[in-house]
Amino acid sequence: MDRRSLLLGATAGLVEIARGRSPARASSEPLVLKWADLVPPAPPRNGQPARPMIAEGEVDIMEFAMRDGPLDDSHGDPREPEDRWMSRPRRSRRPPAAVVPSLDGKRVKIGGYVVPLDLDARTVKELLLVPFVGACIHVPPPPSNQVIHVMAQTAFKMRDLFDPVWVTGVLTIVQSSTELADASYALAAESVSLR
Repeated sequence: MDRRSLLLGATAGLVEIARGRSPARASSEPLVLKWADLVPPAPPRNGQPARPMIAEGEVDIMEFAMRDGPLDDSHGDPREPEDRWMSRPRRSRRPPAAVVPSLDGKRVKIGGYVVPLDLDARTVKELLLVPFVGACIHVPPPPSNQVIHVMAQTAFKMRDLFDPVWVTGVLTIVQSSTELADASYALAAESVSLR
């Protein structure tokens, strides 16, 4: 067991003790989560209906992309050759997404798809768990509250990156950033199994 896994496991145990629960009690049946459970309820909109995102007529895609403000220098100039600006480390422009504080320190089980952060001949120990296949690799990453940074206690073998998995362990609210995506949750995984 490496130091990082040991630290995540010890931290989860200390969180349980601080909350007045014994770590043994934490090993009861996990709370089975759906991805929607990781998003807090939306505040009321004061009677304002949501604006539909429907384009009429010709659309200038750059104008649409720039509606949140100009791109910063970390994205480079899109006219540069792809191998120069796409290989730069990703920097998030979005603030962290809202989380559900009541899930902090809970032992959970959640299904999703693996985006490996370390891959050694199909053996994975550190990963991002995402709600849909291809997230962070083939399409832009989902909001940070839909990405879980997972550290498995023991490495597990992957058959195929498109196979869904169940991950069980203690969920904590920790903002982290990788080259692929930002995550608002971390999970010290006891087990990872095919769904």
